[in-house]
Amino acid sequence: MIVSFDLDGVLFVDPVKYEIEQPLRYPFNRFYPDRLRKGTVDLIHRLKNEKFQVWVYTSSYRRERYIKGIFWHYHVRFDKIINGTRHDREVQRNRKQRLPSKLPNYYRISLHIDDEETVMKNGQTYGFRVLRVSEPDPLWAEKVFQEAIRIREIENRGK
Repeated sequence: MIVSFDLDGVLFVDPVKYEIEQPLRYPFNRFYPDRLRKGTVDLIHRLKNEKFQVWVYTSSYRRERYIKGIFWHYHVRFDKIINGTRHDREVQRNRKQRLPSKLPNYYRISLHIDDEETVMKNGQTYGFRVLRVSEPDPLWAEKVFQEAIRIREIENRGK
Protein backbone atom coordinates (compact mmCIF):
# COMPACT_ATOMS: atom_id res chain seq x y z
CA MET A 1 0.00 0.00 0.00
CA ILE A 2 1.21 3.50 -0.85
CA VAL A 3 0.90 6.56 1.40
CA SER A 4 1.90 9.88 -0.13
CA PHE A 5 2.61 13.23 1.48
CA ASP A 6 2.35 16.77 0.22
CA LEU A 7 5.30 18.95 1.21
CA ASP A 8 4.24 22.56 1.84
CA GLY A 9 2.04 22.83 4.91
CA VAL A 10 2.33 19.11 5.68
CA LEU A 11 5.96 18.03 5.94
CA PHE A 12 7.53 21.46 5.32
CA VAL A 13 6.11 24.00 7.77
CA ASP A 14 6.62 27.49 9.10
CA PRO A 15 8.76 27.22 12.27
CA VAL A 16 6.99 30.24 13.74
CA LYS A 17 3.64 28.38 13.76
CA TYR A 18 4.69 24.74 14.10
CA GLU A 19 7.03 22.63 16.16
CA ILE A 20 9.81 21.40 13.91
CA GLU A 21 12.40 18.67 13.74
CA GLN A 22 15.93 19.65 14.75
CA PRO A 23 17.18 21.97 11.96
CA LEU A 24 20.11 20.81 9.89
CA ARG A 25 23.53 22.07 10.90
CA TYR A 26 25.46 24.69 9.01
CA PRO A 27 26.07 24.71 6.04
CA PHE A 28 23.24 22.29 5.17
CA ASN A 29 20.63 24.56 6.74
CA ARG A 30 21.61 27.11 4.07
CA PHE A 31 21.27 24.62 1.19
CA TYR A 32 17.97 23.32 2.59
CA PRO A 33 16.00 26.21 4.12
CA ASP A 34 12.76 24.21 4.50
CA ARG A 35 11.88 23.02 8.01
CA LEU A 36 10.30 19.64 8.77
CA ARG A 37 7.24 19.33 10.96
CA LYS A 38 8.03 17.66 14.26
CA GLY A 39 7.19 13.96 14.08
CA THR A 40 7.87 13.61 10.34
CA VAL A 41 10.97 11.44 10.66
CA ASP A 42 9.47 9.00 13.19
CA LEU A 43 6.21 8.77 11.24
CA ILE A 44 7.90 7.86 7.98
CA HIS A 45 10.07 5.27 9.71
CA ARG A 46 6.98 3.77 11.41
CA LEU A 47 5.14 3.55 8.09
CA LYS A 48 8.12 1.91 6.39
CA ASN A 49 8.51 -0.54 9.29
CA GLU A 50 4.87 -1.51 8.68
CA LYS A 51 5.79 -2.20 5.01
CA PHE A 52 4.01 0.82 3.54
CA GLN A 53 5.53 2.48 0.50
CA VAL A 54 5.98 6.15 1.34
CA TRP A 55 5.99 8.73 -1.44
CA VAL A 56 6.08 12.49 -1.81
CA TYR A 57 3.36 13.88 -4.08
CA THR A 58 3.63 17.64 -4.30
CA SER A 59 2.52 20.28 -6.77
CA SER A 60 5.74 22.11 -5.91
CA TYR A 61 8.34 22.34 -8.66
CA ARG A 62 11.23 21.69 -6.29
CA ARG A 63 13.74 19.39 -7.88
CA GLU A 64 13.68 15.75 -6.91
CA ARG A 65 17.35 16.08 -6.01
CA TYR A 66 16.52 18.80 -3.46
CA ILE A 67 13.73 16.73 -1.88
CA LYS A 68 15.90 13.61 -1.68
CA GLY A 69 18.77 15.70 -0.32
CA ILE A 70 17.01 17.34 2.59
CA PHE A 71 15.41 14.06 3.71
CA TRP A 72 18.69 12.17 3.29
CA HIS A 73 20.12 14.32 6.09
CA TYR A 74 17.28 13.09 8.32
CA HIS A 75 17.86 9.45 7.27
CA VAL A 76 14.53 9.33 5.43
CA ARG A 77 14.23 7.66 2.03
CA PHE A 78 11.08 7.90 -0.06
CA ASP A 79 10.05 5.16 -2.42
CA LYS A 80 9.03 7.68 -5.08
CA ILE A 81 8.83 11.44 -5.52
CA ILE A 82 6.26 13.10 -7.75
CA ASN A 83 6.73 16.85 -8.08
CA GLY A 84 4.83 19.36 -10.20
CA THR A 85 7.06 18.73 -13.22
CA ARG A 86 6.53 14.98 -13.14
CA HIS A 87 2.77 15.35 -12.52
CA ASP A 88 2.48 17.68 -15.52
CA ARG A 89 4.44 15.27 -17.71
CA GLU A 90 2.75 12.03 -16.64
CA VAL A 91 -0.77 13.02 -15.57
CA GLN A 92 -1.69 16.29 -17.26
CA ARG A 93 0.26 15.54 -20.45
CA ASN A 94 -1.29 17.31 -23.44
CA ARG A 95 -4.85 17.35 -22.11
CA LYS A 96 -6.68 20.57 -22.81
CA GLN A 97 -8.88 20.23 -19.73
CA ARG A 98 -6.87 21.12 -16.63
CA LEU A 99 -6.77 18.21 -14.19
CA PRO A 100 -6.31 18.66 -10.42
CA SER A 101 -2.83 19.51 -9.16
CA LYS A 102 -2.71 16.02 -7.62
CA LEU A 103 -4.38 12.83 -8.79
CA PRO A 104 -3.17 10.09 -6.40
CA ASN A 105 -5.35 7.36 -7.90
CA TYR A 106 -3.45 7.73 -11.18
CA TYR A 107 -0.44 6.32 -9.31
CA ARG A 108 -2.49 3.78 -7.27
CA ILE A 109 -1.81 5.72 -4.07
CA SER A 110 -4.09 4.43 -1.32
CA LEU A 111 -3.90 7.45 0.98
CA HIS A 112 -2.67 10.97 0.33
CA ILE A 113 -1.87 13.41 3.14
CA ASP A 114 -2.44 17.07 2.28
CA ASP A 115 -3.28 20.41 3.87
CA GLU A 116 -5.45 21.92 1.15
CA GLU A 117 -9.24 21.93 1.18
CA THR A 118 -9.28 21.84 -2.64
CA VAL A 119 -7.39 18.54 -2.62
CA MET A 120 -10.02 17.14 -0.21
CA LYS A 121 -12.78 18.22 -2.59
CA ASN A 122 -10.90 16.77 -5.56
CA GLY A 123 -10.62 13.50 -3.64
CA GLN A 124 -14.42 13.34 -3.43
CA THR A 125 -14.82 14.29 -7.09
CA TYR A 126 -12.10 12.07 -8.55
CA GLY A 127 -12.34 9.18 -6.09
CA PHE A 128 -9.12 9.18 -4.08
CA ARG A 129 -8.57 9.10 -0.32
CA VAL A 130 -7.16 12.17 1.40
CA LEU A 131 -6.45 12.89 5.04
CA ARG A 132 -6.24 16.60 5.70
CA VAL A 133 -3.50 17.72 8.07
CA SER A 134 -3.43 21.48 8.26
CA GLU A 135 -3.33 22.97 11.74
CA PRO A 136 -0.56 22.59 14.30
CA ASP A 137 -1.49 19.36 16.08
CA PRO A 138 0.86 17.39 18.34
CA LEU A 139 -1.08 14.21 17.43
CA TRP A 140 -0.92 14.69 13.66
CA ALA A 141 1.57 11.85 13.06
CA GLU A 142 -0.44 9.34 15.10
CA LYS A 143 -3.62 10.31 13.20
CA VAL A 144 -1.85 9.74 9.88
CA PHE A 145 -0.45 6.40 11.04
CA GLN A 146 -3.83 5.18 12.31
CA GLU A 147 -5.57 6.25 9.09
CA ALA A 148 -2.98 4.38 7.01
CA ILE A 149 -3.58 1.23 9.10
CA ARG A 150 -7.36 1.66 8.72
CA ILE A 151 -7.15 2.05 4.94
CA ARG A 152 -4.87 -0.98 4.65
CA GLU A 153 -7.42 -3.07 6.56
CA ILE A 154 -10.19 -1.88 4.24
CA GLU A 155 -8.11 -2.71 1.17
CA ASN A 156 -7.12 -6.13 2.53
CA ARG A 157 -10.79 -7.00 3.18
CA GLY A 158 -11.55 -6.23 -0.44
CA LYS A 159 -9.03 -8.79 -1.74
